Amino acid sequence: MNHIKLDISKVYGFVPEAEINKSESAANVALKKLYNKSGEGNDFLGWLDLPSKFPESLISDIEKTAAKLRSEIDLLVVVGIGGSYLGAKAIIDALSNNFAWMKTETAAPQIVFAGQNIGEDYISELLEVLDKKNYGIAVISKSGTTTEPALAFRILKNHLEKKVGKENAKKKIIAITDHSKGALRKMADIEGYKTFIIPDDTGGRFSVLTPVGLLPIAVAGFNIREFIKGAAEMEKSTSPEIPFSDNPASLYAATRNALYNKGKKIEILANFNSKLIYFSEWWKQLYGESEGKDGKGIYPASVNFTADLHSMGQYIQDGERHIFETVISVEKPASKFIIPKDNDDFDQLNYIAGKRVDEVNKMAELGTMLAHVDGGVPNIRISIDTISEFNLGQLVYFFEIACGISGYLLKVNPFNQPGVEAYKTNMFALLEKPGFEEETKKIKSRI
Repeated sequence: MNHIKLDISKVYGFVPEAEINKSESAANVALKKLYNKSGEGNDFLGWLDLPSKFPESLISDIEKTAAKLRSEIDLLVVVGIGGSYLGAKAIIDALSNNFAWMKTETAAPQIVFAGQNIGEDYISELLEVLDKKNYGIAVISKSGTTTEPALAFRILKNHLEKKVGKENAKKKIIAITDHSKGALRKMADIEGYKTFIIPDDTGGRFSVLTPVGLLPIAVAGFNIREFIKGAAEMEKSTSPEIPFSDNPASLYAATRNALYNKGKKIEILANFNSKLIYFSEWWKQLYGESEGKDGKGIYPASVNFTADLHSMGQYIQDGERHIFETVISVEKPASKFIIPKDNDDFDQLNYIAGKRVDEVNKMAELGTMLAHVDGGVPNIRISIDTISEFNLGQLVYFFEIACGISGYLLKVNPFNQPGVEAYKTNMFALLEKPGFEEETKKIKSRI
């Protein structure tokens, strides 16, 4: 099977290859810190060897549960926020037909998401859809009290119980939560929901290779064994035994940090395939939440080409030179479509008649890379053979371990997120939540 390929040659005009190679020792130390569990945040490294040690019994349980749901419902609402929804959505969107949502008959239930926002219109419009659907709920939360998913689950649980009755609703709800503590665990035990465990040592943004991501992916009809297999293959390819020059994760981490030290403070993840839009969203959370702390960090942004070449393209080409670009390239699309010839040729496109649409897309990709490099934007290229479960598993693990290495090179703890709590404290104070009386007084004096 083909492995992902990393090309950093279009960085050398901005950071010499020798300078990147100077990071070999530091990158090796960072990688060993992950494996030795000697760095900051080492109690959240359960994802590191998960692909190669994934229990067969758990895979089978997820597959059986997914098969049962597929036979009983036509829609699954996945309730979660951050890593509890982005990973699953990224993989499901990448593997799905672009217009799957328009199809009236599908082999697997449609997957929709809730709890990722506090939108009253969103939840109201979702309930209008659910009135007409035979649906189930997968609620994902360690604590069960995170505001956005807890609020959505309360509303959806109430709706489902009214629709099918409390006893039938219990059979259609799955809780993915802590093994022993938290509000959702308590509720699941009392109500008798089927449950899966979120490992204690795996943070949300690293959880797509746990039941958090695997159950929704399996319910959507995709092969989670191949997904895990791809991740396990990348685990081997990025281990401390692999030399720095052959280790794509170490090279990527070292390259992006070398660019950061040269004043390139923003990394733009670009793709030329619309199926990867939400993969970029997952990547943004992974790197933004892992590295943005202590006044440091590369700001992760994303664009979807060629669409965004007609909007963001101008800034990337001619704006402030504090950016670099990482492109995910898909070598072979799943479809084949030949551009037809037109006798009138009013649109003046007969010069590409007979070519595949993908050939035009690939030339747009190559032309964009050359233009951006000429315009002062370093380019990193990551290519996969096709969009498949195996290749997406590789890509997920590649970015995860590179993120750990990169965070240690930056000298931050890549596995905590202290800044995420600031808005919550203010929100609880403004809502006058019990226990936040002092914060309420303070914050009301500021508004």
